[in-house]
Amino acid sequence: MAETEIVDTALEQALERLALLADASSALAGTLDLEEALRRLCDVVLPQLGDWCAIDLLSDHEAARRVVVAHHDERELPTGRLEGTLPPPPEESADPLARVLRGVGPLLLKGDDLRENDELLERDDLREGDGEAFHSVQRELFDRLGAHSAIIAPLRTRRHVVGALTVARGTSRPALADEDVALLEELAHRTALAVDNSNLFASVQHVAERFQRSLLPPLPVSRPYQVTARYVPAPTAAEVGGDWYDHFPLPSRASALIIGDVIGHDVQAAVTMSQLRNMLRALACDRREPPSDIMHRLDVITEALYPAYMASCIYACLEPAGPHHWCLRFSNAGHPPPLLVEHDGDTHYLDDSHGLLLGVDPTQERPDCQALLPPAATLLLYTDGLIERPGESVGHRLRRLREEAAALAREPLDTFCDEVLADFGTGSTDDIALLALRTPR
Repeated sequence: MAETEIVDTALEQALERLALLADASSALAGTLDLEEALRRLCDVVLPQLGDWCAIDLLSDHEAARRVVVAHHDERELPTGRLEGTLPPPPEESADPLARVLRGVGPLLLKGDDLRENDELLERDDLREGDGEAFHSVQRELFDRLGAHSAIIAPLRTRRHVVGALTVARGTSRPALADEDVALLEELAHRTALAVDNSNLFASVQHVAERFQRSLLPPLPVSRPYQVTARYVPAPTAAEVGGDWYDHFPLPSRASALIIGDVIGHDVQAAVTMSQLRNMLRALACDRREPPSDIMHRLDVITEALYPAYMASCIYACLEPAGPHHWCLRFSNAGHPPPLLVEHDGDTHYLDDSHGLLLGVDPTQERPDCQALLPPAATLLLYTDGLIERPGESVGHRLRRLREEAAALAREPLDTFCDEVLADFGTGSTDDIALLALRTPR
């Protein structure tokens, strides 16, 4: 082969490897779902680098879980499940994967059919670790998918191993070589960063959710009616939100029902939400005034103390109205309308009272509205995360919500809320808060 052809071939191979790394980085960065990102990575690696690959991750307790097993030809994957938790490897296990998970590697492995020259005899042998449950699972993977050669690289970041990436080839292709080890090591490094970022995001999201839930109050249980609530954090945000609900007895015979949402997704929005909630509690208990006047006072406070924030809110008072009926008086500050579901399935939105958001114009008068709740009726208060979806009109979502609620009218209140969230909570990019009340028969 001429020297120029050798140079051209080497350059072409280098460009292919750079393109592979670029595609792998895009695959890993394209989603916050770690498992989906790892499957996309395997789609990039196969078949260019190998015939099949596997990715194992370590948990906080050092247990290994096989997250992904992929083959360039899905028909070659066996029907039995190869993914799942792996047996714990002995501390001194000689199994190549166990060694990699301890920080060794990357390792270029060979099977019995690679014993053709002395150089390969110096490589690690797939048979090392015989007799261990961990090695038996690993050996089964290679036996069922077939492997002429393989590379196992540690997923290492910040001096910690978070897992391993395995890529293997069958007998129909040339064996993996040293230059493939260098490429896979770089792929493993990028994968490790993605795993680490995902773990960090999950940790921050967990702390944010716990903080958000700690701001939500417990609901009183000793009432003649049933009340339940739900809160679901936004799935794609690690920040806390401004959604809240509240229910508490007033000094009179009435009870307060509140649902609200401070616009924004940051710590300050959550702090503002908590402070508005507490101020609304104080105003409601101190003032024997219609809901519209209470909301006007809260609006003035919002404008004075939090001029950079706006919020939607419904403040409602519930009190007995004769035998088996309940009177609901409320004021709505730019919030989605409450949904009343009667026991026979009749539904309608209480949308007669709809004022401006809090923080827009405190000089505007706020309207009051009143509704009579019949026996065994369900009142649903919710935030906009339940009804807003990209590419779908709010009107269509509201109609669907009415239909869903009508079908659930006679279900227990907890089931009612759970089913509404199951059908309407998916696909939301925002927090969702629900507050539901069921009047007695």
